[in-house]
Amino acid sequence: GIVGVFGYGGGVIGRYCDQPGMFPGVAHFHTVRVAQPAGKYYTAEYLRKLCDIWDLRGSGVTNMHGSTGDIIFIGTTTPQIEEIFFDLTHTMNQDLGGSGSNLRTPADCLGQSRCEYACYDTQALCHTLTNDCQDELHRPAFPYKFKFKFDGCPNCCVASIARADISFIGTWKDNIRIDQEAVQAYIGGELAPNAGAHSGRDWGKFDIQKEVIGLCPTKCM
Repeated sequence: GIVGVFGYGGGVIGRYCDQPGMFPGVAHFHTVRVAQPAGKYYTAEYLRKLCDIWDLRGSGVTNMHGSTGDIIFIGTTTPQIEEIFFDLTHTMNQDLGGSGSNLRTPADCLGQSRCEYACYDTQALCHTLTNDCQDELHRPAFPYKFKFKFDGCPNCCVASIARADISFIGTWKDNIRIDQEAVQAYIGGELAPNAGAHSGRDWGKFDIQKEVIGLCPTKCM
């Protein structure tokens, strides 16, 4: 609440040095939270644009990603904050994340986009609820920070149990399904183990208990 952008109560954390006369270079050292995309997918070009903004208007020090999930820009001065916000929103179509006594930016695992264990579309749910809850993200009205995170399965890769107030965890609710023909093809060598990642190396005889059954995260097989 000490410093921020017009119309927002969250997204910027005010940091001031107790002895600005002795350390004028860090008299202001505000932190800016930038909302991460669902699943934390970026292009190299997009990351370069973010870094260019921060090199120009901040310290150049970043944290990708904090336990909240956001991109963290560490260290800028008060006059630069509105300029950073304008560049993010008007040039990059990018919003600030949540900070303060409000809903923090929702975070998710990469879900069904990359992971065979995901039991629901974490990115779709995270994106939807982020859009639905913009007011709670940017205009603090809670007595304390509040987080929800989305894990696609009980492996809990975003640590939703440890780091969130509401945890969304995907679980398998049907009978286990096993493609017996594929299992036999895998054992017989017709299908390359690990999609061929181990080709050229002798890993010994195939052990279905060790390589399949024992790796089941819910021990249901």
